[in-house]
Amino acid sequence: MSRMGAVRMHTDEVDLDAPLVSRLVAAQFPRWAGLPVRRLESSGTENAMFRLGADKVVRLPRHPGAVGSVAHEQRWLARLGPGLPVAAPVPLALGGPGEGFAWPWSVYRWLDGSNPVAGAVEKPHGLAADLAEFVIALRALGTRGGPPNDRGVPLTERDAPTRDALSRLAGRIDTGAVTALWEEALRAPGRAQPPVWAHGDLSPGNVLVRDGRLTAVIDFGGVGVGDPAVDLIVAWNLLPASARGTFREAVGADDAEWARGRGWALSISLIQLPYYWQTNPPLAENSRHVIGEILAEAR
Repeated sequence: MSRMGAVRMHTDEVDLDAPLVSRLVAAQFPRWAGLPVRRLESSGTENAMFRLGADKVVRLPRHPGAVGSVAHEQRWLARLGPGLPVAAPVPLALGGPGEGFAWPWSVYRWLDGSNPVAGAVEKPHGLAADLAEFVIALRALGTRGGPPNDRGVPLTERDAPTRDALSRLAGRIDTGAVTALWEEALRAPGRAQPPVWAHGDLSPGNVLVRDGRLTAVIDFGGVGVGDPAVDLIVAWNLLPASARGTFREAVGADDAEWARGRGWALSISLIQLPYYWQTNPPLAENSRHVIGEILAEAR
């Protein structure tokens, strides 16, 4: 999924296909030459994913803005992954430019599971508890040398782009009610405790489940240290209202942190919605879902 931590949108995407990936793999990792390559369907905007054989996946940046996350993931997943209660991507190799492709790319171990769908979560309370366990474990990891999380910042830094999105959504959503909710989030007290690790993009597309329970979290391209309230967004972009209390209690979020998390969920969805209204229906639909959930909760 697109993090848009600095609220950047990209139009300079490159074309990627299975033959290109096959050539890259054969040239740089001959031991895997000849393995079948199949593109995976995804609503993600940062990277393209290709299944490589039975137990590997190739991940390539789709535009210049996503290139930095390749080295970022390779470095920090090795440190963070072993301390998490569920699986995270395991880097197997780091590829470089070649075959007309200009950027670095990664090969990871394949992780089984499927993306849950908001509004159709199979075991909401169990999944809420699993997600809380992941968030708590990530927060507990040592932060020494950790990079800043682009989304671990005060909500005030999102005010201008959020209000711009609201102006573009006039007539499509109840902008009066949503603006009031956004301004309420801006008034929430900031974090007083030291910064900790946060994933930064806990969205349905970055969560894998099996039999309704969490098995893995993927896409650590934005992981970093800051205010972890951003990881509460999963309470609205995935969990139903009936399981939100389970998640909040397990995470231990106080009123201020919960308000900041809701503000992040609202801001991300508002900024995504007008941009992806026509070009990425799954992202747009999830954005509408989040806005609707937050409005319903306020009522």
